[in-house]
Amino acid sequence: MNALQELATFLVDHLDEILGQTVEHIWLTLFSLIIAVVVGVGTGIFLTRKKNWSTPIIGLVNVIQTIPSLALLGFLLPILGIGVVPAIVALFLYALLPIVRNTYTGINEVDAAVREAAVGMGLSSGQILVKVELPLAVPIIFAGIRTAMVINVGIATLCALIASGGLGEFIFRGIALNNVNMILAGAIPASMLALTFDFLLGLVQKHIKKLIKPLLIIFVISAIVIPIGSAIKLSSRNFRAGFPSEFMEREDGYQGLKRKYDLDMETVEMEIGWMYEAIKNKNVDVISGFSTDGRIEAFHLRSLVDDKNYFPPYHVAPTIRGETLRKYPEIGSALDLLTGLITDEKMIFMNYRVDHFKETPDKAAMDFLSQMGFNTSREKKGEPDIIVGSKNFTESFILAEMFKIVIENNTDLAVGLELGFGGTKLVFDALRTGGIDIYPEYTGTGFLVILQPSDSIKQHITYQKEVILDYVEKNYRDRFDIEWLSPLGFNNTFALMMREEHAQKLNIQTISDLKRFLDSN
Repeated sequence: MNALQELATFLVDHLDEILGQTVEHIWLTLFSLIIAVVVGVGTGIFLTRKKNWSTPIIGLVNVIQTIPSLALLGFLLPILGIGVVPAIVALFLYALLPIVRNTYTGINEVDAAVREAAVGMGLSSGQILVKVELPLAVPIIFAGIRTAMVINVGIATLCALIASGGLGEFIFRGIALNNVNMILAGAIPASMLALTFDFLLGLVQKHIKKLIKPLLIIFVISAIVIPIGSAIKLSSRNFRAGFPSEFMEREDGYQGLKRKYDLDMETVEMEIGWMYEAIKNKNVDVISGFSTDGRIEAFHLRSLVDDKNYFPPYHVAPTIRGETLRKYPEIGSALDLLTGLITDEKMIFMNYRVDHFKETPDKAAMDFLSQMGFNTSREKKGEPDIIVGSKNFTESFILAEMFKIVIENNTDLAVGLELGFGGTKLVFDALRTGGIDIYPEYTGTGFLVILQPSDSIKQHITYQKEVILDYVEKNYRDRFDIEWLSPLGFNNTFALMMREEHAQKLNIQTISDLKRFLDSN
């Protein structure tokens, strides 16, 4: 009951935001579905008249359906930018298959004797289609439309990753922060929408003859109003920030940054990799990033100075389960070889190689270790003795690969990899519960996100490397039986970033400069 009360409280506290996201989700889904119905039914009818085209066209639609949704969104992003346009295109493409196939099948399965009777009555081909074939095919066609609707409601949640809005924002924030209430705040309304739409389409199917004209009018109005409204919204914006879901909610992210600098700007939530593409393509004006990110140089970005020292130090170190370290103490000795070895510049260069030159993380890690005199030739086969994990960004991938190479070449242990956990809470819980044994973590993240000290503690702790490290070492050991090994050497703090030429034009060098610019506009 306590969990239900917490969920109910969360839903009430965030009701306005949930309603807003639900409205966004509804019109994304409906508008894309209406377009898919017009195109899909029309295509299905065409294929019944030109059957030699049916195999290649239905095959093409089948291929589109097999493309992973994230891959399709990633493909559309550099072409169509962020927001509702690529989302609608993606949803339209995914809705086509069941509608085209069911329309084609439904009309083809009309009894030949019925067609012959219609011809005998003197009906033209068009009259046979409208008065005979389509009415008889309605149940099958609507089954396809209802299937497409359910598909679209689900996929529309993923479109939140490209700043289209909708209920996916809550879901991805919740996943990043391992907040079940937040996940359910997006998932429950999405499920209810799917059931509601399916029920309403069932009613439409029963009264299709009466509703066809009103539905056509609604479609025409939507086709005019929604694109115009979106264009006005995009053209009227002055300044927009793109942040990943975790940064939007975490204690050391945007919420605290707003309070510290009194910032007020339009924000959109995006997947972290696409966020950099968005600022590169001028879809957003400022993003959150990491000071050692290789894309700073690759995309010609400027890191704004944190002149009020809001962000704590983020020195990187291996975090390992106490049970694992007691069982295999040689892991600590092996990873200690990396102590202080990686400077900010070296980490930036490794990230740059992967992000810009598209090298694999394991190659960047292996080349660096080889240059530093490490043996990198051994790779253990068979069942792994331990598992190394990582978060879902380039630097974490590289460091996880580095840990694997160093451990396997300096111990007798075989190492497995579990890469790409979608948020700090997820990878930390995997470590705590034994899903993984080691992963690279940041002192500032451990301090603010995992340990979440009280305001009085934060006020009395200075943001210095040794102080923060001592605090997280002691508290991780006492509370979770997790050990912090020696830091690797670099400090990858959060930073707000802008395109270099844009920052120069607006004369913005610090976050306070950004605040003054926003106030003046």
